[in-house]
Amino acid sequence: MRTLSSPNRLRKTLVLYRSINLKPFSSIQHITPPITNPVDDATVIQTLLGRKNDPVSALHYCNWVRPLNQLRLGGGGDLFWVLIHILVTSPHTHDRANNLLVLLISSNPDLSPTLTVNQLLDSAQRFDLGLDPRPFNYLLNAYIRNKRVDDAVECFKLMVDRKVVPFVAYVNSLLASLVRSNEIGEAKEVYEKMVEIGVGGDNVTTQLLMRGCLRERRPEEALRVFRRVVGCRDAFMYSLAVQAACKMGDLGEGLGLLREMREELGVCGSQETYTSVVVACVKGGRVEEAVRVKDEMVGLGIPVSVIAATSLVTGYCKEGEFGKALELFEGVVVAPDKVMFSVMIEWLCRKDMMEKAVEVYKRMRGAGITPSSVLVHTLIKGCLRAESSETALEIFNDGGYETGLAHGNTILQLLCKQGKVDAARGLMKVMEDKGIEINVVSYNNMMLTHCRMKDMDSARLVYSVMLEKGLEPTNFTYSILIDGFFKNRDEESACDVINQMISRNFEASEVVYNTIINGLCKVGQTSKAREMLQDLIKEKRCSFSCMSYNSIIDGFFREGETDSAVETYREMISENGVSPNVVTFTSLINGFCKSDRMDLVLEMRQEMERRDVKLDVPAYGALIDGFCKKQDMKTAVSLFSELLEVGGLVPNVSVYNSLISGFRNLGDMVAAIDMYKKMVSDGIKCDLFTYTTLIDGLLKDGDLISASDLYSEVLASGMVPDEVLLVVLVNGLSKKGQFVKASKLLEELKKREDVTPNVLIYTSVIAGHYREGNLDKAFQLQEEMIEKGLEYDHAIFDLLVSGKVEKNSCC
Repeated sequence: MRTLSSPNRLRKTLVLYRSINLKPFSSIQHITPPITNPVDDATVIQTLLGRKNDPVSALHYCNWVRPLNQLRLGGGGDLFWVLIHILVTSPHTHDRANNLLVLLISSNPDLSPTLTVNQLLDSAQRFDLGLDPRPFNYLLNAYIRNKRVDDAVECFKLMVDRKVVPFVAYVNSLLASLVRSNEIGEAKEVYEKMVEIGVGGDNVTTQLLMRGCLRERRPEEALRVFRRVVGCRDAFMYSLAVQAACKMGDLGEGLGLLREMREELGVCGSQETYTSVVVACVKGGRVEEAVRVKDEMVGLGIPVSVIAATSLVTGYCKEGEFGKALELFEGVVVAPDKVMFSVMIEWLCRKDMMEKAVEVYKRMRGAGITPSSVLVHTLIKGCLRAESSETALEIFNDGGYETGLAHGNTILQLLCKQGKVDAARGLMKVMEDKGIEINVVSYNNMMLTHCRMKDMDSARLVYSVMLEKGLEPTNFTYSILIDGFFKNRDEESACDVINQMISRNFEASEVVYNTIINGLCKVGQTSKAREMLQDLIKEKRCSFSCMSYNSIIDGFFREGETDSAVETYREMISENGVSPNVVTFTSLINGFCKSDRMDLVLEMRQEMERRDVKLDVPAYGALIDGFCKKQDMKTAVSLFSELLEVGGLVPNVSVYNSLISGFRNLGDMVAAIDMYKKMVSDGIKCDLFTYTTLIDGLLKDGDLISASDLYSEVLASGMVPDEVLLVVLVNGLSKKGQFVKASKLLEELKKREDVTPNVLIYTSVIAGHYREGNLDKAFQLQEEMIEKGLEYDHAIFDLLVSGKVEKNSCC
């Protein structure tokens, strides 16, 4: 019996499936002959209502009497909505109802949720069909599937307002659409409305909310969502929670959640989860922890991602562990990508490990990865910094030229700064051979290099070649040449360039005119520079700042024309309304100090305060030096204290030298040495002037041992004593009594085991014996000195002897 009845049941199932899934309201002729007399909607509705307990029959009937166009699918209509209400009452016809609503929304892009929801409600009430949530949820799904997200949100809100419970699956689809569109605020509002009506959602809902919070860069909120879930947490939720904790920088929480996931669910995190922990550990400076997590990841059989490996390499580099960084880079299982190669090369360049950087670069190129122009630029700069010009050119030829002129000019500029003119010329030829048109910037760099080397003939030649190639000079071109000729005291050639500029009707900028004015001032033509500036202002050739006036004021002071400098200052502020800056006041203060006009110095200080111009280090230095030279150390020290109290200003060696010299001039070597000690403790490097001043004062005080120690410090620092220091030493050591003191000091030091007499003391005593005619004693000490490994200071010895002994008496 069972074998005989099975085909009958299968046949009935197939017939039912066919009747349900006939294309809705199609024009295909059915077996039942079509109705010849049209049936109105009211009659069809009554018939459907009579079959509402048999949705399959109702659908079959509707397919028979109503083609698609007659159903008025474009506007819905009572017949459509009644059919939907009937179809949702049976699981066999749920899909048909769902598909009909999707078709309705897709066919009517202007059909609003307000209209459709109200029509569903109205038809349910008028035809007593009950308020089933299913058709409303299918309508919500229709809007979502047609990617009408805003309408879907409106439909959802209308459902909630009318107490229709939304299905979690469809709400999740809506939330997913909102998160994908980065409408996180709207997604949260939808979720809150769900909660209000008692629909808590499921794990997918939680995951979507957490992902939305992470997209919104609010990881702390993502963790709050995670913690609200009691039980039933899945691995994906844990993974998101770990990522959230890591983004917050809470490594303890992240690692704890990772451990909890293994203990609670018996599963380990994904590659993405472990990667987020590794990256967070490195960002938090916990590289060792990051390595431990990486090892755990490998032990679980999870491959290390490129992101995790790159982060670890970066962490090692930041900690200066380049050996470990390279070891990881070389041993990483995954193939390094462009980012990892770039990180490694950039750090190697930063630490001037250029040989290895170039090696990694070649490996990158060998892997078929094209580096960014920024990386090539960094690599080339590193090579040039390491004076590897050939390597820089090799990289440029290998592909750096692909980015064109920018890299070529960068290399050229750095070569020029290093004075490598031949290499720069070679690069220009390479650029020409590669078809890279050399512009005026390249020629400017070449001219600037020749000017710095005082090779003005070559600079002029480069300028001529540039003109021959049809390139127009720029303001920078003229400034380079004019400044170069003035600095070489070639006023005539500078004027030739100026005349060429005028003959070409070139519209010069303020920079060029400032260069001309500054050049004239440097060669002692300050009055001419002032006249030129006055003419330019009258002609309104361009607007001028205080830079030109500063050059003129400084020039007049150098020429001893104090009154002219003051007139220029007054002309600047009164006639032309140009506000002075700190450089202006520094020049005035310096000039007034040199001309012993301290009354005007104080007046300038008050003027600065009135104009709210803050003193910088050079201005303070000028004031301090002026008062030191007037031996007003009280005011000088007060200004020094004021300088220290000003935030962001650090006194330089010139300021300290002024104070040390001032104390030395007053014979207060205790204060001078204290200032020297403060200078050293503040990390300011002493220069020869510092040592010369201190040694001079100490020798005048008869403190030979302290002077000797400072002289030893000079030699140990690698400085070469100049003529001034040697004269100071000779004058100090040649004074009456110094030879006797030096001899006694030498004998005392020779008796001690912990101290070895230094070069200066030996030399001065030997020279003294030589002057006194004690040649045996002198030679004995000289041999003793050599035995102790001390190098004889011939310069001081010769000066000491020649300063006191006639040549004939040296024998």
